[in-house]
Amino acid sequence: MLAVQSLRNTLMATILTATIAILVNLALAALTSNTYNASHLLKAEIFGSHSKWVYSLKYGSASVFLLVSFFCCSVAIGFLIDANFLINASSLDEDDDQFSSDHSYTQTIFERGFGLALIGNRMLCVSFPMLLWMLGPLPVALSSGALLWGLYGLDFASAR
Repeated sequence: MLAVQSLRNTLMATILTATIAILVNLALAALTSNTYNASHLLKAEIFGSHSKWVYSLKYGSASVFLLVSFFCCSVAIGFLIDANFLINASSLDEDDDQFSSDHSYTQTIFERGFGLALIGNRMLCVSFPMLLWMLGPLPVALSSGALLWGLYGLDFASAR
């Protein structure tokens, strides 16, 4: 029961991550057509370069990270749903061989789903400094430092 609840929570978080990634990418695509025309409003040196090539690089890199995040989360959702089905089917009748499945296959599907969900989540986190790159180099440096601090807190447990 606990495995199914953990799986459900991961599935909900992955769906939320995929939704955020695709919505931010669509908003970025809508802004792409009007941003270069309004670039004369941001002429200060702190905002960085304003050439067409640099704008394409900024929007393209943010869009690629968001699309990879969406793809990884979408595939992870499929794996997690399959793992949920395999866990529930194997626990229906353990005496009956009708629903017996290979436990190593279930574990492999389970690990692939969690791994892809983690990659999708991290790609979404990395895309936020890329989005802030459009405002200049200073927000990128600050958000990258905050991202490293936040991910370090998630990945490593504090020694208490």
